[in-house]
Amino acid sequence: MLTTEHSAPNLDLIDTAGQPWRLSDSRDARGTLLYFMRSTSCPICNRHVRDLIARRDFFDDENIRVVIVVPEDRDAALAWKTKHAIPFAVLTGSTGDPHESVGLTRRMFGSMQQSGTVLVDADGTVRHAHGATMPVSSYDRKGITAAVLALRDTRN
Repeated sequence: MLTTEHSAPNLDLIDTAGQPWRLSDSRDARGTLLYFMRSTSCPICNRHVRDLIARRDFFDDENIRVVIVVPEDRDAALAWKTKHAIPFAVLTGSTGDPHESVGLTRRMFGSMQQSGTVLVDADGTVRHAHGATMPVSSYDRKGITAAVLALRDTRN
């Protein structure tokens, strides 16, 4: 898993429209919060996404771009985004597993996809990284909030 104060990797992702998405294109925001879902069918991960949506005003006020990264292919990602009216960009890997690029691997006999969150500031430095094998532990709401608020001091 990524660690704070290190540079974020160059992520090779695509959005649900098939357009390439790069973390470096998010420099106009104070930071980018990436939520890596275990799967779009995971009820706990979906609950975490609903919390992110409910907190959208907070993220907007803090100039934090929120994106959701899913392990499924683009068609499945688009269907999920549409069905659940997700207001954030939903991304998937253009090649390979996007979760592995940030150290979220499959655990427990290679069958359980880890999920988690990564907050990257406008300079490309990881400010928060939290992941877990069990989805109930993968979303650190307090840690995310603290890291977002700390960005106020690093870049106004």
